[in-house]
Amino acid sequence: MKTVAVIGAGTMGNGIAHVFAQHGLVVKLIDVSEKTLDNAMNTIANNLNRMVSKGTITPDLFAKTITNIITYTDLKDGVTGADFVIEAATENLDLKRTIFKQLNDFCAHNTIFASNTSSISITEIANEVVHPERVIGMHFMNPVPLMPLVEIIKGKKTSEEVVTITVALAKKLSKTAVVVHDAPGFVANRILMPMINEAIETLQTNIGGVIEIDTIMKLGMNHPMGPLQLADHIGLDVCLSIMNVLYDGFKNPKYAPNSLLIQMVKEGKLGVKSGEGFYDYKEHKKAEKVAKQFV
Repeated sequence: MKTVAVIGAGTMGNGIAHVFAQHGLVVKLIDVSEKTLDNAMNTIANNLNRMVSKGTITPDLFAKTITNIITYTDLKDGVTGADFVIEAATENLDLKRTIFKQLNDFCAHNTIFASNTSSISITEIANEVVHPERVIGMHFMNPVPLMPLVEIIKGKKTSEEVVTITVALAKKLSKTAVVVHDAPGFVANRILMPMINEAIETLQTNIGGVIEIDTIMKLGMNHPMGPLQLADHIGLDVCLSIMNVLYDGFKNPKYAPNSLLIQMVKEGKLGVKSGEGFYDYKEHKKAEKVAKQFV
């Protein structure tokens, strides 16, 4: 396993590319947007710089990591010759189906296809591939360079050989790989998202305010971040998308997304990335922008 293609250069994609490249693999980072690729490379460089300043990595490893990443805007060019392809596009089944259909034509018959989906069925995605036994889920946690877990999802037709190779690859990245079976939300989001949804319900019914709810979960349950703050960092649109996957998959009212969550997404209050969610990040962003002028 020498060359990995990463499809999607957003938050998850650039983090995945960073980790693979840091551990000595050649990474072909693919996105339709040149601007997104430029932003991704800047983000990776900034994160590596922080690691150098903390003494976590050497300047030499910084340089090697950056050199290991090649960017592409054309999917065919990007995935050609890759031993392992991981898709980290938007959490949308139709988009993922389109990508995996194209991989059939562009990749060698023994290339392993992985998806970083956090909730969508690996088995459904694999239906678009001639050899579904080579499709697997590889769900990284955000921020990818720091979080130690990779949730490995075995689809109904995923081969044991592919599971073994993917687990070994995760270990090569110094991650802990945990293998689970395919179901909506898998394990991580099957448990996490209903908790976040219930926290939003608790807020909407005025049982507690944002600060009160998050403080209780942090101090009472020893969570490093409260569920409403965590939702802001994940992105409320992503939370809604995952809740819809759970609801559609199980047809159980307990997975129905809260109406306040739906309304906030409609209003564009998506959390950190939009500047406003359950918390207001606009002033923080302004202060950060001003601070950068003096660095």
